Amino acid sequence: MSEVGKQSFVLCPGQGAQAIGMGKAWFDKYPVAAQTFAAADKELGFELSKLCFEGPIEQLSKTDVAQAAIYTTSVACYQALIEEGQIDPVGFTAGLSLGEFTALHLAGAYDFIDGLRLVRLRGQAMQDAADASESSMVAITGDANEEIINELCDKAREDGILVPANFNSPMQVVVSGSVDACERVVGVANEMGLKPTPLTVAGAFHSPIMAPAADRLGEALDKTNWDIPKVPVLSNVTGELHEADVDSIKKRLVEQLTSPVRWSQSMQWAAANTEMPMIEVSPGKVLTGLMKRIERKRKVTNFAEPKA
Repeated sequence: MSEVGKQSFVLCPGQGAQAIGMGKAWFDKYPVAAQTFAAADKELGFELSKLCFEGPIEQLSKTDVAQAAIYTTSVACYQALIEEGQIDPVGFTAGLSLGEFTALHLAGAYDFIDGLRLVRLRGQAMQDAADASESSMVAITGDANEEIINELCDKAREDGILVPANFNSPMQVVVSGSVDACERVVGVANEMGLKPTPLTVAGAFHSPIMAPAADRLGEALDKTNWDIPKVPVLSNVTGELHEADVDSIKKRLVEQLTSPVRWSQSMQWAAANTEMPMIEVSPGKVLTGLMKRIERKRKVTNFAEPKA
């Protein structure tokens, strides 16, 4: 049981955490989690819950479905944990890319349904932008700081698009851009003593290729009912806390689609400036794993599944 007055630092996963069966254990065990999935199914007009629990994985992994699925699963997990008193109430939040929208909901910036509408539109807009351009992403592993990654992109870019997209940990950065540049970066990375791994993704997320999606998201954010978050939320764009200003938060969320996600910097900030116990909500264990590479001394309790 949680102790009165204590708070948790809640980490919310991003796209890529989806897997068949996600959220089912929470749905089966906790009525509040089942209610969350039911509300999502009703709002979306299709059985998101069935896709989460049964797949197929090809459908679940589509950007416009995966983002709504991960957001819903994370919220259902958090609500179950709070109702059962298994964790302390949220005191800080952070989320990887899509997860930032979950983090803002948990912080009280907007209600569940408004957040669901945002992530559904965000996923559709990103999928459409990806479909309109031949683009991809490549994970780069090795001892490479931001200066080295920028040098790598400069060498491989030529007349294409190639930019840092995700600073996941000190030893892993994902670059994003046009297909030709992503093909070139594999050879350049090998020459620089780095390990490149092409990713199977819909397109070049967190790059200028997502500009049309950013425009559509900006319009949707302006139509959403907002409150100033009740607890601090970390920004992917800056790697530091969002300002307590709705217009500033919306601006950063738009920028996030075409800017690198500074997750490593965010978690370094969190480790240096907070002492709250960290938890990662369902689905998956990606953020727990990344924290071991960013700040090993900072423990994260993972709730991919309910504790026995």
